[in-house]
Amino acid sequence: MQYFLIVFSLFICQLFSAQNIPSDTAQIIVPNRYNSAEAMQKPYVIMISTDGFRYDYAKKYNAQNLIKYANGGVQAKAMLPSFPSITFPNHWSLITGLYPSHHGLIDNYFYDYKRKEGYAMNKKENAEDGSWYGGVPLWALAEKQGTLSASLQWVGSASNAGGIRPSYYYPYHEKFSPSEKVTKVIKWLQLPEEQRPHFIALYFPDVDAAGHHFGPDSKETERAVHLVDDAIGELVQKVNQLGLKNVNFIFLSDHGMIKVNGDKPLEIPDILLDKGKFDIYNSQTLLRVYVKNSDEVKSTYKYLKANKTESYEVYLDKKLPKYLHFRTKDDRFGRIGQIVLVPKAPEIFLEKGKKTSVGKHGYDPRSVPEMKATFFAWGNQFKNNTVIDEFENVNVYPVVAEILGLKIEQPIDGKLRHIKKILR
Repeated sequence: MQYFLIVFSLFICQLFSAQNIPSDTAQIIVPNRYNSAEAMQKPYVIMISTDGFRYDYAKKYNAQNLIKYANGGVQAKAMLPSFPSITFPNHWSLITGLYPSHHGLIDNYFYDYKRKEGYAMNKKENAEDGSWYGGVPLWALAEKQGTLSASLQWVGSASNAGGIRPSYYYPYHEKFSPSEKVTKVIKWLQLPEEQRPHFIALYFPDVDAAGHHFGPDSKETERAVHLVDDAIGELVQKVNQLGLKNVNFIFLSDHGMIKVNGDKPLEIPDILLDKGKFDIYNSQTLLRVYVKNSDEVKSTYKYLKANKTESYEVYLDKKLPKYLHFRTKDDRFGRIGQIVLVPKAPEIFLEKGKKTSVGKHGYDPRSVPEMKATFFAWGNQFKNNTVIDEFENVNVYPVVAEILGLKIEQPIDGKLRHIKKILR
């Protein structure tokens, strides 16, 4: 196990070494913030995301702590990621209650034609610039209403999205182990009442990294699941020792994982390689096309449709299935593109000469079950021994707001009525 941790840590460091992310691991504390008298009486919510933790991983890999907590509290058969089932879009959907087309993070990488700028998740100047992010994240909602919050590297939490940062947060890096993150959460909960956060967002990347590099059925992924499971067990035990009243845990993920056909990837149609006519954005499980001359959209679409293979579908963006909420009229920021090529799992698009990973995500979770995410919840506010059907991840936001007594003053896509039955 010690050997695995060393190897896995080296892999994580290599994975993120190319990113323009600061090496400073120091916590950032916004000064002169205090809980209101009302906030100090509120419950606590610790919302934990384990990136890439597929809906069946807990049982598949016998994550004993998570199974115990889920069985005693609430567990969904699965949670449906928003489309596309990619990391940044879905973390921002979870924390804002908005679909990606509505909050603007439609991919990990995209271009905004109004701003004439590109966004990349691994660029600090993008990741920490709140003007890229639509919606009001839960920590901003809490802070504006007198309830302190904290984030340990949730997507966008180092930015001023929603107009205000968490009171306590860390810039993104991969230097903390899961156990070290637990220690930092406990320190927050040991603060004096007037300074103690009542909403905490916590992020673990370990399972996603293993799933990408080794595949969802690998021993490495199994070990990463156990690594996180051990951390959750440690977190719950240490929180219980604090003797705080009304602490609630939500354990969830952004998406699942599937082994893709990387040995024989789909070729990008030659017509789209003309950079004078097209901009293409390839996440491999989704290929978005921006046609520079709008008069050529229909003719390009017809050509692609007539010459496609059975391994993928071609859509005009305005004709994508309505339930995906990824069509032209959903695209509030104009970032999607006019034509979308959707591979059929486990196929991917790959540029010639480029390599890919063993595991991938991004497909429609309704047609590719491996994309489905996890949702478990337990604590004073949640019912015991309750199993619910699948639901969309945008519905988590109003549940957290309800527990913390926060008033949602902006339009969101999530609806409390869809999963209010999980609350006492």
